[in-house]
Amino acid sequence: MESVTEPYRLLDGSPPAVGAEPADAAARAADAAARAAGVSIREITDIRGFESVCRLFDEIWRPDPQNPPVTAELLRALTKADNYLAGAFDGDELVGACVGFFGPPSVATMHSHIAGVAPSVMRRSVGFAIKLHQRAWAMRRDVATISWTYDPLVSRNAYFNLVKLGALPAEYLANFYGGMNDGINGSDDSDRLLVSWELAAPAVAAACAGTPAPRDAEVELAAGAVVGLGRSDDGGPVAGTLSGGTVLVAVPRDIETLRSTDPGAAKEWRVAVREALSTLMNGGWRVAGFDKAGWYVLTRAGEETS
Repeated sequence: MESVTEPYRLLDGSPPAVGAEPADAAARAADAAARAAGVSIREITDIRGFESVCRLFDEIWRPDPQNPPVTAELLRALTKADNYLAGAFDGDELVGACVGFFGPPSVATMHSHIAGVAPSVMRRSVGFAIKLHQRAWAMRRDVATISWTYDPLVSRNAYFNLVKLGALPAEYLANFYGGMNDGINGSDDSDRLLVSWELAAPAVAAACAGTPAPRDAEVELAAGAVVGLGRSDDGGPVAGTLSGGTVLVAVPRDIETLRSTDPGAAKEWRVAVREALSTLMNGGWRVAGFDKAGWYVLTRAGEETS
């Protein structure tokens, strides 16, 4: 079955204006991503749909029953206020969902609060299709930037956010949500990187069109980069130097497994990455990209990057 996204419409239900080329291109990219993933993506506006989203998120995160990611009542309120809630459907089955809300009225921003994909479709790029739908939806409403947070220790999420989508970290947030105690985060501190997705930026448009720009740590080292945080032979963090034009910061190869098999080692990585990234980002460096092998690439703000 080949599926496509629904036609995009404005808040008043009217079709988009003719000639909105960037938004039209975003819609085409979203449509292509949904086709490739074999899903249809549509907004969710009814109680049954809200309850399905809550069940899906519970399946993914296995949260403390006293602290669910969202509730049906909250989703009802957010959608009534014209915020973003969309789901990815494989036939009639909800296999992914994303919730976002608008920022202050004086700035054209949206915060993407939570997005998740069922384990059964993890390798079908459903998450990519959902984010591209969100981008097109937001651009139709004159939103310029979407922000969200993610765990900087999860290498695949870093690659997805910074390379596949072209977002860039703006701020390191230590223990941002407090104790979450769910099936993914465990009892670890909820450190997060806040990323900014400039929806019309050329690098973002290229990434969404299927031509991302990953960084290569080996190339960076050959060009003079230094290792700010590396990995030992047994997989632990090794502090390096934080002085250089380009600094590489490693993350563990599989933090999710490490949390369950060796919580102490996971905590050691959390502290080491927190110290390296927060020190650099607060000292004039910015995260310029990510190597899929598990390296953040940071450059001094204003310096030329490859």
